[in-house]
Amino acid sequence: MTIADLHTLTGAYAVGALPEREAADFRGHLTRCAACAQEVREFRETAARLALAVAEVPPAALRVRVMAALPEVRQLPPVPAGARGRVVSLRDRRWRHRLPYLAAAACLVAAAVATGVAVEARRDADTQRDRGVVAEQRARVVSALAAAPDAAFHTGALTGGGSATVVSSTRLGAAAILYRDLPPLPGSRVYELWYSRDDVMVPAGLVDTKDPSGSLLLQGHPNGAVGVGVTVEPHGGSDTPSGSPLVVVPL
Repeated sequence: MTIADLHTLTGAYAVGALPEREAADFRGHLTRCAACAQEVREFRETAARLALAVAEVPPAALRVRVMAALPEVRQLPPVPAGARGRVVSLRDRRWRHRLPYLAAAACLVAAAVATGVAVEARRDADTQRDRGVVAEQRARVVSALAAAPDAAFHTGALTGGGSATVVSSTRLGAAAILYRDLPPLPGSRVYELWYSRDDVMVPAGLVDTKDPSGSLLLQGHPNGAVGVGVTVEPHGGSDTPSGSPLVVVPL
């Protein structure tokens, strides 16, 4: 492997995508090449931010609902030891006769409550699982993109606040954006992404305004584009920008 080849492996090494033999060779190269060592540190920091941006946790409301339902599931009190041999009155015998039916009814109520909680918990779990699968797939694609030998990283500041880093790979034909601290938008306005290609802005996706920081794989192919723009648009996005871009990050 030539020195020129080693210089192209910084992204793959940063995310642990190199075979052990190549990784060992590259570690030796890092001790002699300050530029590659710096690139590895920057790639690792960016990859970590991309992973954190798509991480999700189960909703706190799920635990609250389960804990709130527990008081409804009650057990019968134990029979005192001294009461087992005493004479039982007619009234007591009637209540004892009814106890199995009351216990059965209580069990049915508890089962109904538990079933409702279980169904809702299963629904929440399925939703979280689906979100987790999507997030994992998105993180895997973005990580592969960051590790591409020809991966390029560019950062720009948005007018009004926030920043955006675009990572792109001509080899993979894909681009992603890492956005941080985007200001909240009024009403139903959204941030929309665009490829700037031949002086024409081509839609590339919408940013989820619920989270001011995150990452997004851009729609479409970046080849031929000279930059990625961010604009503020009405809910659902626009076919063409309705105003000047807040930033155009070069590719």
